[in-house]
Amino acid sequence: MITGHIASFDERRGDGIFLDDEGQGFYFHCVEISDGSRMIAAGVRASGERRVGRLGRDEVANVATLA
Repeated sequence: MITGHIASFDERRGDGIFLDDEGQGFYFHCVEISDGSRMIAAGVRASGERRVGRLGRDEVANVATLA
């Protein structure tokens, strides 16, 4: 599990960048937002699971906002 914040999210494309607490950016797609909403605001604290995506790059899955 990694923690960080949502650096950006493009509602039209349905994808964004998750920036971890160490400053490394990871791609995520809206289907990976854990509450099923398919939208998340840029700037919110979040957690997720780092994994290897379809293109062989590290991505974040199970993205959840933190209180």
